[in-house]
Amino acid sequence: MPGFLTRWLGHGPPRATEDREFEPGKLPRHVAIIMDGNGRWARKRGLPRVAGHRAGVESLRDIVRACVDWGIAILTVYAFSTENWKRPQEEVEALMNLLVEYLRRELPELKKEGVQVRAIGRLEALPLPAQQELARARRETAGNNRLILNLALNYGGRAELVDACRHIAREVLAGKLRPEDIDEAVLKGALYTGDLPDPDLLIRPSGEMRLSNFLLWQLAYTELWVTDVYWPDFRRENLRQALLAYQQRERRFGGLKI
Repeated sequence: MPGFLTRWLGHGPPRATEDREFEPGKLPRHVAIIMDGNGRWARKRGLPRVAGHRAGVESLRDIVRACVDWGIAILTVYAFSTENWKRPQEEVEALMNLLVEYLRRELPELKKEGVQVRAIGRLEALPLPAQQELARARRETAGNNRLILNLALNYGGRAELVDACRHIAREVLAGKLRPEDIDEAVLKGALYTGDLPDPDLLIRPSGEMRLSNFLLWQLAYTELWVTDVYWPDFRRENLRQALLAYQQRERRFGGLKI
């Protein structure tokens, strides 16, 4: 495990003095968010769906800053699924343009705040400008160690499992792995998130009660927190509520508290 991850998995104290209400050592290491509700937010205001996606970018900016301030080690956000290609071409193009715009605009601040940008999914299918900006952001933030911002793009949980199985099959065919050696650890290591701990907390805005093909393997024992707030309205205070609720959970991972 990289050295900076070893450091942050111990949870340093929150940077912001206003957040002393968090119990030391009880914040989640890894928070995952399904950024949902952009279209409904826009429709309620009589705006095009693209306006909702643009407003959602502002929410992401605020939540990234809050995670840095409060000592969260990893933030994984569901930005674009493998199913989202089915949306109107105009909307898909707008989403890809927003991704490029976000990375270009935010990269100096992300570098300043020590945020390491990563991406998971079938990235080779993204438009070339998006691939290029992602590559630049990943390259220029590779040494940062305050927060991993993990963008799930052209991502699907089932596709990830298929890709992991293909990787393992190639290892077996190459003689590098025996079938009887395949266990949960081998499969986990073949996932896009193989070097990261599983999410401790999944946040689902917009009130939907489903996983939507997101991190299907990794969420096996993750704590879930659902809010009716649409993603474009989700801000630091909403994240605070989720973290405080998480601190009240008793995580047993299938066992019993003794």
